[in-house]
Amino acid sequence: MAKFDAYEHLHVILNSDGSLTRLLNIPTLPATSDEQAPGQAVVSKDIVLDANKKTWLRIFRPNKLPSNDKSVVRLPVVIYFHGGGWIDIKTDAVMVHENCNLFSSEIPAIVISVSYRLAPESRLPAQYDDAVDAIQWLKKQAIDQKGEQWLRDYGDFSRCYLYGTSNGANIAFNAALRALDLKLQPLRFGGLIMNQPMFSGRNRTKSELQHATDDILPLPALDLMWELALPPGTDRDHRYSNPMLDKPCREKIKSLGRCLVIGYGDDIMIDRQQDFVQMLVLQGVSVEAQFDNIGFHGIDLVDSRRASALLSFVKEFI
Repeated sequence: MAKFDAYEHLHVILNSDGSLTRLLNIPTLPATSDEQAPGQAVVSKDIVLDANKKTWLRIFRPNKLPSNDKSVVRLPVVIYFHGGGWIDIKTDAVMVHENCNLFSSEIPAIVISVSYRLAPESRLPAQYDDAVDAIQWLKKQAIDQKGEQWLRDYGDFSRCYLYGTSNGANIAFNAALRALDLKLQPLRFGGLIMNQPMFSGRNRTKSELQHATDDILPLPALDLMWELALPPGTDRDHRYSNPMLDKPCREKIKSLGRCLVIGYGDDIMIDRQQDFVQMLVLQGVSVEAQFDNIGFHGIDLVDSRRASALLSFVKEFI
């Protein structure tokens, strides 16, 4: 029987310099810009976040803005962190772009999708640093008279949210903890949304063993993602991957605002997600948990009914 190759499963090759060759040809989409706006539900534009780090943002706003007594209603601002298991995908990937289009149109909201650095070329906590850069960038727009026009004209800086999917939900969580130490006025965060958050640990959970040979995300592939993302010399019990073991983290969690956690019963990480929710609740955090017994990791990307249900949860939360 052939030995399972996690690199092959993830369609990546590890190079001698520690970088990855990514073999998946993931389709991308450009930002739309205002010029192509007629008939589009959402317009978008790209902005450089940090040229040295090669990080950038794609901002989405509804083309048709809601109004009240002929004045434009200000929209909540959502900072979004996509999935990809730390090692793949950028914010211009078709599935990320279309998801953000949908969020922006249906919530409605201004969505700021963060194209953060990938591992292993940039290991954790680089992704958390990029997330904080995005939050600080948003604050700058709020206090700068010449700040980003879409945000100045249409954004409600008193209703900001952090939203992440898979490892992006892990980024959102850690960014929210870091944000507690920052002076972010006039920004006010109304909540934290974590869709199928990615966590791990050395001791195997029941769901990890049950879904160890999962077709989409088998356990060796999940382990490899963490191996490529965590700081050298650490393991999966590090606080980045297993916050449930970190006492200082638990103390800080008490200060988090409202949280929405979404998960599915056939996700290899479902036990960790439920343990995570329990930890939040025990620290006194206001948590809304939406767990469906059926569904695998990333099902909302391929099942329109689940995508619609997820959107409803997020819309109601915001």
